[in-house]
Amino acid sequence: MNSYLRNKWAVSLSAGLLLGLSFPPINLSFLSIPAFVLLFHLAGLCNSNRQFAYVAYPGLLLWNLITTYWLMMASVPAGIAAILANAAVMTLPLMLMRYFQEKYPGFILLVVLQASAWTTYEFLHHNWDLAWPWLAIGNAWAKQVSLIQFISITGHLGITFWVTLTAAMAYQAVKHNNRTFALSATASLLILPLASLLFFAIDEPVYPDTNSIPVTVIQPNHDSYLEYGGMSGNDEVIDSLFSITAKTKTPETKLIVWPENAIENAVLMNSRHLQRIADSAQVWNTNFIVGTGLYTLYPDEVPELTRGLYGSTPYNVFNATFFADASGNTSRYDKHNLVPIVERVPFLPLLTTIDVFGWVDWGRIAGFGKGEDAVQLTTAEFTTPGLICYDSVYPSWIRNFVNNGAGFLTIITNDGWWGDSSGHRQHFEYAKLRAIEFNRWVVRSANNGTSGIIRPDGSVEQKTDYWVRTGFNSVIPIIEEETIYAKYGDWLAYQTLGISLVFWLIALLNPKELTTWTKSLS
Repeated sequence: MNSYLRNKWAVSLSAGLLLGLSFPPINLSFLSIPAFVLLFHLAGLCNSNRQFAYVAYPGLLLWNLITTYWLMMASVPAGIAAILANAAVMTLPLMLMRYFQEKYPGFILLVVLQASAWTTYEFLHHNWDLAWPWLAIGNAWAKQVSLIQFISITGHLGITFWVTLTAAMAYQAVKHNNRTFALSATASLLILPLASLLFFAIDEPVYPDTNSIPVTVIQPNHDSYLEYGGMSGNDEVIDSLFSITAKTKTPETKLIVWPENAIENAVLMNSRHLQRIADSAQVWNTNFIVGTGLYTLYPDEVPELTRGLYGSTPYNVFNATFFADASGNTSRYDKHNLVPIVERVPFLPLLTTIDVFGWVDWGRIAGFGKGEDAVQLTTAEFTTPGLICYDSVYPSWIRNFVNNGAGFLTIITNDGWWGDSSGHRQHFEYAKLRAIEFNRWVVRSANNGTSGIIRPDGSVEQKTDYWVRTGFNSVIPIIEEETIYAKYGDWLAYQTLGISLVFWLIALLNPKELTTWTKSLS
């Protein structure tokens, strides 16, 4: 065992393996804590930050590969590039954690700084053009809903801070063989999960009553790898959708939800295809949420970047949600959080600025247009968004909808690109975090699955199998109260960002008098 713990490569790969096994669909979330203990130990074994990054990289690569191998099922080159690049980015917070370990020997300050470093990294990784929040540590705990109710206060980054803080304490306890440190680590490990368990046990679930909405969810199971799902065109696609919807809905249905890319090939807002949906909404006296590609034409004010010409008019294409209410009124939401490279070229403003000679037609290769407005379906009876796929892992964006009256969350997605892999299972599990963070029911329609209904405590009310053509009905309560996280957002992340930045600058300046008082915080 001693020789193993001195072997840097073995420690690195072991940490990566444990982190990979901690994520869904494997139900071993607790392994994320000893994984970070090993990473802290690896930091101590290395002579420099450069060496630490070099040795840690294979472990981080293993973690990424185990958890997100399914990216290669959509595109092998893009999947490989994403896995290699994300593992490299992960070395940056690790080096900062080791830097703090060298500069601040005090126990309390050190463990807070190390937890803050990784939490800050995840927060920043959510908020730039190469965002990839899939491997946020909180996601590893998505199946443990009874233990993570505290994220209604902190958001999912609270799990990240708790895991890394506990691991940092545990490492210091082992390193110094200190009983007080060990008791602190034990307390850190138990307090939040026990409080959550108690809350989960005594909280009265909200079930359908008079203030609720009958919903019909459709899972059409069209083949994502074939144009028009293997059908002749949009007419046949819509026929297929209406066929299963008519068989599933009830006379009481007030909302029908079709998945992302239900109408795969882009159409105009005034197209006969969408008008058919709006007419059906009137006839059935119900509302529709439909995933589709939508053209936007610019006959007058033309944005800087456009795809080209639609006839003689500049245009863009958006991955969008089409809304039709029971009166036949229509509106749209354009997806805000686009998958980097796959859906949109990152850093477009920078690239267009650098390209002073206009050598590249950035508009033509940009990908989907980026939506900026949090538009949702608003009726006299309810308000809900039509969050599209990747949107659902961005709670800071979802706050906009909740703060503007969303009584429940609706997610539409097309997880068929990844086949029957961990990808669609993880995506469904991560929706549980949004339910808890915002205390909202979640309605989820996926083209091939998994579709379902998730309660505000993160438990599953209803769930479909993968790769089946089906639909189901449910009654969704409307909730108006806002959680602390809904009200105040990423308050924890802003604090960890401030702490990390301030103490990094202090250590960088290295005033000798600061060394003395930081030691006193042991």
